[in-house]
Amino acid sequence: MSVNTTSRTTARLRLTALVVLPVLAFSMACVGGDDSNADGARKDTAIAEVPAAPDKPDASPTKSDKKPGARSDSRSAFYDAQMTYIECMRAKGGYPDFPDPRLNGHPDWDKINAIGSQPGRNQGIRGGRNGVCVEQLQAVSAATPKIDQQKAYESMLAHAHCMRDNGVSKFVNPTMSGGNAQPGGQSNPMDPAFDEESPAYKKAREACASKLLDGLDGMQ
Repeated sequence: MSVNTTSRTTARLRLTALVVLPVLAFSMACVGGDDSNADGARKDTAIAEVPAAPDKPDASPTKSDKKPGARSDSRSAFYDAQMTYIECMRAKGGYPDFPDPRLNGHPDWDKINAIGSQPGRNQGIRGGRNGVCVEQLQAVSAATPKIDQQKAYESMLAHAHCMRDNGVSKFVNPTMSGGNAQPGGQSNPMDPAFDEESPAYKKAREACASKLLDGLDGMQ
């Protein structure tokens, strides 16, 4: 297993909780999923929680505080929260090359993972150096459109089947735990069963991308 593959896998593992499936991010913080998938493979997840904001007396209200009555599921509010977080990461968080979100408002995981896989650049990529952008990250989590967990599971299951049909035979199924969809993919992210940098894997990802609902890209 190459060092590059390990670092990218670790970066992906640490990044998946940024803004998608916020219920997972808070309820499954820093634990591994023990459920078995349909093929009997154990799916380990280590989804990090959004960091707690440091105590800050007389803190200025966040962008979401300035818009009372705004719908938390508004896609425009979600996109605005994302951009506020991204601007913080670029200006104060130590990541001037932090990428714009996709047009749907969700993170561009390919670019974020590429940055996080670089030597010395993964530690602060969630919340910025010294947590300077944690409040903005929490605002993103609060504004993230809710995803129907059953639909999320069905989407990831279809994606897993597609990946296997396209040559990634060890791509495991997602599971459901406590009413929440748990991603599939690697049976053990710390000991990858397939090379996510291989041309065959990337070709399968491209062929199966349409199977994933908005916001699920990067989850498996």
